[in-house]
Amino acid sequence: MKIIIVGAGEVGRHVAKMLSYENHEIIIMDKDENNLSDLDSNYDIMSKIGDPTSPSDLLMAGVKGCNLFIAVTPYESENINSCILAHNLGAIKTVARINNYEYLLPKNKELFNNIGVNVLIYPEMLVANEIVQSVQRSWIREFRSFCDDAMVLVCIRVRSNAEILNKPFKTGFFDHDRFRIVAIKRESHTIIPGGNDEIMANDLVYFIATRDNLEYVRTAAGKTDFQIHNIIIMGGSKIAVKVTQYLPAKIHVKIIEADRAHCYKLADEVDALIINGDGRNLDLLKDEGIEESDAFVAVTNNSEANVLACLAAKRLGIRKTIAQIENVDYIELADKLDIGTIINKKLTAAAYIYQQTLDEDTQDVQCLTYSDAQVVEFKVKAGDKITKSRIRDMKLPEDVNIGGIVRKGQGMVVNGNTVILPDDHVIVFCKASSAPKISKFFQ
Repeated sequence: MKIIIVGAGEVGRHVAKMLSYENHEIIIMDKDENNLSDLDSNYDIMSKIGDPTSPSDLLMAGVKGCNLFIAVTPYESENINSCILAHNLGAIKTVARINNYEYLLPKNKELFNNIGVNVLIYPEMLVANEIVQSVQRSWIREFRSFCDDAMVLVCIRVRSNAEILNKPFKTGFFDHDRFRIVAIKRESHTIIPGGNDEIMANDLVYFIATRDNLEYVRTAAGKTDFQIHNIIIMGGSKIAVKVTQYLPAKIHVKIIEADRAHCYKLADEVDALIINGDGRNLDLLKDEGIEESDAFVAVTNNSEANVLACLAAKRLGIRKTIAQIENVDYIELADKLDIGTIINKKLTAAAYIYQQTLDEDTQDVQCLTYSDAQVVEFKVKAGDKITKSRIRDMKLPEDVNIGGIVRKGQGMVVNGNTVILPDDHVIVFCKASSAPKISKFFQ
């Protein structure tokens, strides 16, 4: 597949990185030479300096006949215009990053499709959905679902009270078919567990289970569930607006916003109490009843401010904190500070865009915030290599773990004796570099 990516910011670079592990011809274009300086040497990518709204520059980049044209510059109008041009110059499919929710209304999506913009992506909406999911599952760091929730993947920080600690996998302690542990994140390393591995206190652990078994996962991880009724959100961003609109009506929301003029605008947009002030101010937080709140969400455009505010909220006894981190490089540092759930809209956007490249056998790919790994959903065809033997006899790559399958709408975790059948949906956890290797088993 020939893919052109316009915009070498964090979204464009992450999409390019994900695609570079596969057999694609990737060209990334940016007007600023500095943004392209290290791409050629680090990844199998061709970079070009050029203006995405220039027909001649697009033609020089090879837009004619390209399979996928992705526009993810910071400028909505530039993304839309470049997609329109690319379509008229011969691009087969186009994707544009936008920041206006109105464009996603059904009547407008059809309009954009007619002029050559096939897929619209609004990162703030995707992130708002992630935050709402996190709020509704207070004990989970990260949540992903597959096949209409037939199987779910959850990430949990396990503490010293978890019953799953210090149990080597080869002992058979985990052979109960209620959940499967597909990965362990320990400091900066992702471990695909083998027989001699065991879980240690403060590990981030990835579980695959059916939704019916989530309570068993919670108990095994030593977590307590608590209902969230009151939330304080720091930053009146578009994400904050969408979160407030998506949350159930029973949850009471306060938004703290530093810009007084923006506070008046927010008051007309959301059903929430709007407070003018700095969310990092401990006295203000106390005055606004943070100690009676159940969750604190920091979604300003300043990653450092969000981290500091969540640390302050933790200090004041808030059990659930969520921080938006803009800079991908800060995610690991923020995780080490144990501030709670971390949201990055650029990773979320990149994963959504990546899904536009999937073939008919690959149903879904979801990137993970805390790990350099992916969760891939494959649909099995008759004759695929994956159906030829039991899982234990397949000689899968080391960085791959099959977690579960969905058969006729029913989810189940796998074990070494599982035989995969045609029409099964298979949920695979793998390092990004191993994705092409596992794809060979579904051929």
